[in-house]
Amino acid sequence: MGDVYFYHLTRRPLEAALSMLLERALQAGWKIDVRGTDPRRMAWLDDKLWQGPEESFLPHGLAGGPHDALQPVLLTSERQEPGDRRCVMSVDGAELSAEEVTALDRACILFDGGDEMALQKARGQWKALTTAGCKAQYWSEESGRWEKKAESGG
Repeated sequence: MGDVYFYHLTRRPLEAALSMLLERALQAGWKIDVRGTDPRRMAWLDDKLWQGPEESFLPHGLAGGPHDALQPVLLTSERQEPGDRRCVMSVDGAELSAEEVTALDRACILFDGGDEMALQKARGQWKALTTAGCKAQYWSEESGRWEKKAESGG
């Protein structure tokens, strides 16, 4: 049964925080879906991830290509069949169900602390997932480094 980690972004832009989290997930040996809500935004994020430094190259691709199943990181705006994916990272308020979370090794929800709608969405996701029995952690970078601020045993 996987846990869901909430990442409250206050200092870094999405693409920087996501890049760091993706590196760690790949080091754990996981294949990852990054799920958003808008195909254009996912294409933008794809472009940003390709622009990262060479020493931290992140192998990834946009969903809809012939080699989706082979991508270590797949950026998508739709729920994919899990296959051998062990982690889903939700951005821009993309939905994650409790059933999904429990089938994964890890789920992550990244949200912009400067966007009131994103904050409300994340609070709703926390409540829904923890009420359904998912273990959850809330992480904030407000102090300049990531710190765990809350935890729910599910």
